[in-house]
Amino acid sequence: MYGTVARVRLLPGSLPAMNTLFQEFEDQDVPGSIGEMMFRMDEDPDEYYLVAVFDSKEAYRANADDPAQHERYLAMRALLQSDPEWHDGEIVINSL
Repeated sequence: MYGTVARVRLLPGSLPAMNTLFQEFEDQDVPGSIGEMMFRMDEDPDEYYLVAVFDSKEAYRANADDPAQHERYLAMRALLQSDPEWHDGEIVINSL
């Protein structure tokens, strides 16, 4: 499995819209997508960590290169205070 972890800062009041974007992504049945999560940090409620999981690096790259994903990114970026800090990598332990 492969995926990304991104540190993001949402604009005030944008969590419901971000939730809608997550739901729309799920509804699109993106090939290879296993799931995604978002964590809100206790110490700073405007700071979140987004996690996206794919069944392979190839599926992740195919999604990243898809123009539809760029459009989804632009919709997400409009809800953020700044660009995300992306950290891509192989998932080596999974107990879910």
